[in-house]
Amino acid sequence: MYILIAAVTLDLLMGDPRFYPHPVVIIGKLISYLEYKLRKTGDRSFLQKIKGVLLVILTLGITFGISFFIISLFTYLNYYLALIFQILLFYTTIAIRGLHQAGMEIYKKLQAGEVKQARQSLDLIVGRNTENLTEQEIIRAVVETVAENTSDGIIAPIFYFIIGGPILALLYKAVNTMDSMLGYKNEKYKYFGWAAAKLDDLVNYLPARITAFLFIIAAIIYKKDYKRALKTIIKDAKKHDSPNAGFPEAAVAGALQIQLGGINKYFGEVSKKALLGTKIEEFKVNHIKDVTYLMHIATYIFLLFSLVFKFLIS
Repeated sequence: MYILIAAVTLDLLMGDPRFYPHPVVIIGKLISYLEYKLRKTGDRSFLQKIKGVLLVILTLGITFGISFFIISLFTYLNYYLALIFQILLFYTTIAIRGLHQAGMEIYKKLQAGEVKQARQSLDLIVGRNTENLTEQEIIRAVVETVAENTSDGIIAPIFYFIIGGPILALLYKAVNTMDSMLGYKNEKYKYFGWAAAKLDDLVNYLPARITAFLFIIAAIIYKKDYKRALKTIIKDAKKHDSPNAGFPEAAVAGALQIQLGGINKYFGEVSKKALLGTKIEEFKVNHIKDVTYLMHIATYIFLLFSLVFKFLIS
């Protein structure tokens, strides 16, 4: 409970840590190194899959081994030193402030009519091509990103922390990072990134659905269309390419009475995403603020549930 409260407080006050190396950045460098060593252009599809599985095993094994060793060493040296390390470790896995700042920075630029600058800021948080996006497409991208990352960047790490502490939360972030780096369905990663993508689908299955449920409760509190949020989840969530991302996105689409999905470009290639929700409202800049508020409310509700759960089992 203390680790959870302290880590969330640190994140809300400071955002991503600047005063020590970010474990997720280190994991990303490890993944890049393993990819460089393992992936060969001429490999057949089956061999690429095997090497992709090996990369996943090595990444998770090394991440677990190092974090477990450091916690064990600190515990041997001093209990409070180990406690501080666990707080700092878990703190790096959640991104409440970072997600808020990313969304609101684009909101402010659009409010000021700075569409070009908004595109540049958006480019830092999404994988799609942003250089030619209209204002409405920018808003849609931000809403989709905040909705999906409420699950990936907040609810899921807390969920896995509740189950297995900061190490399991960090292992979740390792899976998420592997998917973001390797889980593309293009020729380069179709087979090599297969294991990373499938594992990411598996570990996000419950958190994505919990997030969708939390968005419904948040919509009730924020006085948005919670009934439509539920209907949109039932009707549209499974239309999404991802078995998980469609759930939080559908919940937000329904709550805000907008339609998400449509045409995106990735690495210059057109990708048509399933449409989620019914377009009752056109995209407005305030929808960015709305989804950010829904993110905060959903997060605090889940934190409350988590603290009560930890208190009851302690």
